[in-house]
Amino acid sequence: MNVLFVTLDQFRGDTYGAAGHPLVKTPTLDRIAREGVRLERHYSQAAPCAPGRAALYTGMYQMNNRVVANGTPLAEGLDNLALVARRAGYDPTLFGYTDQGLDPNQAEGIDDPRLDGYHGILPGFSVGLYLPESQAGWIQYLRAKGYEVASGWEPSLRGEPSRPAEDSLSGFLSTRFIEWLATQESGWFAHLSYLRPHPPYAAAGEYATMYDPADVDLPIAPADKDRRHPLHEIALAVPESAAPTDVDEIRFLRAQYYGMISEVDAQLGRVVSAIEARNEWDDTLVVVTSDHGEQLGDHGLVEKLGFFPQSYHILGLWRDPRSPFAGRSIRAFSENVDLLPTLADALSVDQPAQCDGRSLAPLFADDTVEWRRAAHYEWDFREFWIGDHTPRWPVDRTLSRHNLAVSVSDELSYVQFSDGSFKCFDLVADPTWRTECDDTDRVLAAAQEQLVWRQQHLRRELTDMLLRPNRPGRWPAPFAGGLSSPDRSPAP
Repeated sequence: MNVLFVTLDQFRGDTYGAAGHPLVKTPTLDRIAREGVRLERHYSQAAPCAPGRAALYTGMYQMNNRVVANGTPLAEGLDNLALVARRAGYDPTLFGYTDQGLDPNQAEGIDDPRLDGYHGILPGFSVGLYLPESQAGWIQYLRAKGYEVASGWEPSLRGEPSRPAEDSLSGFLSTRFIEWLATQESGWFAHLSYLRPHPPYAAAGEYATMYDPADVDLPIAPADKDRRHPLHEIALAVPESAAPTDVDEIRFLRAQYYGMISEVDAQLGRVVSAIEARNEWDDTLVVVTSDHGEQLGDHGLVEKLGFFPQSYHILGLWRDPRSPFAGRSIRAFSENVDLLPTLADALSVDQPAQCDGRSLAPLFADDTVEWRRAAHYEWDFREFWIGDHTPRWPVDRTLSRHNLAVSVSDELSYVQFSDGSFKCFDLVADPTWRTECDDTDRVLAAAQEQLVWRQQHLRRELTDMLLRPNRPGRWPAPFAGGLSSPDRSPAP
């Protein structure tokens, strides 16, 4: 079995054909959805990129992996997707990036260049194509073809509309994968980590004009000022996160985002065709997801931040050719932390004990199985406050007071802020998250659900173990009709 694990950066869960979008064309993603399982309510667990990917790669919530920002190191000793693949006998190979910073305890001195940023490679991956934030390999390729390209990832990407789509960043990555594929025997594992549809909002080549801004729908307007949380007000005042207020500008921005989606879909189609040409499509497990979503003007915001679902509801596709459940859509809440244990199941290796997620295999087989009743995600916003001041733990705990957690159920969304404030939106009355629930009993139940969620997902790697004579053991089963109690008898 081959494995193709794809991430499309900043991909909203409602902006492709199989999800019912009336405008965006995504024939490749739609095909994968038809041939596999589509997760309708699939959520990232954190934003921005590094925190979102840390949850995806480790199967752990942010409260446990503690990657809270772009630049937070990933702790040494955590298991991850690439290491699971290696234990299954693969040589997992990366095309793109993983955005995981080095634990300083692993550095070769303070001058180790790997401490200069968070664009390191997740431990366990071999490298087929490395594309750090500079996009240096792609820029060199463009210059060799005669293009005049400014240095830096943003200027180079802003020039995408002026170049043919075949020379796009997504095209460059796809071509390098296809070249690598031609040298492989069966039984390969590749992680294709595409940057698009990540901003800047500039689609490649003909995709820049694929969607007429006049045909594009307008975003959800912000709630009235007196009903906004102060954090929402702060985000609206930050130029990088405030959406254009001009109608033509926001329509153009959204049209470019849709164009980027169709372009990366077409490049993924090239990958599928190359696999089919090797007669391996029916032997290839395909997973497609994202690290986080995109506000796209909803609630007056762009990029990925805050507590609204547009930044966390993402696409989730799972196509296993051995599965009899092709074409199934799952309405139950699924999370990116579920993908690592599900992959471990599919590859017949043990799920890491650290995983907060659950294997989706029972849900694929029966969508009425007992499952979580809410999705959860977190956002740490200390960067909005830190300025030039770096508080020192444990004397100054300011940074730890700037985070939030969200629970989304069928009826309510509950947002708990670390300063003690909260928001609870009535999704039955208004699915746009602008109408608050005024029923104190329902609010209390939502708050308790989130508290129980936190209590049930405390880290457990050593907690589930008991030290005993001769060998470590596991906690025994509970006594019938009572609470569990440790077995005090000597180990055999």
